Amino acid sequence: MRSIRQEFAVPFQYNVYFTRNIFDAGNELFATLLTPGKGQPPKKVLFVLDEGLTEHHPELFNNIKIYALRQSQAFRLVPEPVVIPGGEKAKNDPRHIQVILEAINREGIDRHSFIAVAGGGAVIDAAGYAAGIAHRGVRLIRIPTTVLAQNDAAVGVKNGVNAFGKKNFLGTFVPPFTVINDSKFLETLDQRDWTSGISEAVKVALLKDPGFFNFLSQNSQKLRNRNKEAMEKLIFRCAELHLDHISTSGDPFERGSSRPLDFGHWAAHKLEQLTDYELRHGEAVAIGLALDVTYSMLRGMITEEACTQILETLKNYGFKLWVSQLESKLDDPANENSLLHGLEEFREHLGGKLTIMLLEGIGKGVEVNSVDYDIYRKAIEKLEVFESKNEEMINMK
Repeated sequence: MRSIRQEFAVPFQYNVYFTRNIFDAGNELFATLLTPGKGQPPKKVLFVLDEGLTEHHPELFNNIKIYALRQSQAFRLVPEPVVIPGGEKAKNDPRHIQVILEAINREGIDRHSFIAVAGGGAVIDAAGYAAGIAHRGVRLIRIPTTVLAQNDAAVGVKNGVNAFGKKNFLGTFVPPFTVINDSKFLETLDQRDWTSGISEAVKVALLKDPGFFNFLSQNSQKLRNRNKEAMEKLIFRCAELHLDHISTSGDPFERGSSRPLDFGHWAAHKLEQLTDYELRHGEAVAIGLALDVTYSMLRGMITEEACTQILETLKNYGFKLWVSQLESKLDDPANENSLLHGLEEFREHLGGKLTIMLLEGIGKGVEVNSVDYDIYRKAIEKLEVFESKNEEMINMK
């Protein structure tokens, strides 16, 4: 037998910037990032925009056009953007990917050009997937405009769309060229989108930083009431912890069967499917966290006091912690409509053996490779009781 061994390493580096009013005349960040080297022509930029973003900011692309005229030495703007629906619609319908790919082809966007995507996490996921498969990779600038996108979805290296009824069945691992968080965009979010992204902050705090969890617990009213300073602190720390995990975990492209930052997500992804995506991703994550935290308590891994503190923190942000779909086909885990089938789908998505994250304490996660369905059924019952008691207290006020 003969063989030739090939081995090489490719370093990846990108920055996540935090700014305000990115396309104002006095803000040169975007242009500076794209300024070509000496003797090189300006790079072409195609914008992909979230339809919801354009509704809240109807002047946005006109402002981009004015900015591009002023910064013509830095980049050349494709005259018309691609606009696709926000939320899971962007990821559920392959026609939206096709529209982006057609624009890439039509406008001559090559591997030395840029796609700049502005919107929520789902639109960024979809545009990132299109950018990743066109020409084997067009450089992507992410401009996340929701809490969830700024603190979690847009700062990592994953892109994906849904297929065959499964979350992120199609996708790529392609680091962005850069990420630009503009806090101004958060001001026009509705309350539901403002709070739903906070669940990802709770998630990473529970895994990695008890001090950050205390901040989230103590400042729930400030954050729920849209305190800008508190939200900016939340987004920065959450993104910082997320990026630190990617760079130090040893498995940024998930070649193993572990995905620690998807704590609570096996149930969240399944609940999104079972509710036909009526639940926002962050809302589903809050329920998934509550379920796995309660399961951890029933397994004797965390105290009842810690479990109650976590559940009350999530409730203080207005999250529902129980929906009827939690009970879907619980007696038949092999049924695709069973919540518990989400465990098998999660295992299949990662490959290898089942690996999910549970808690040994606030700030300390632990991976397990098997679960007890009966304990999960008891955890769901406890969440229903917890939710009912909270509803009763609210009605009594």
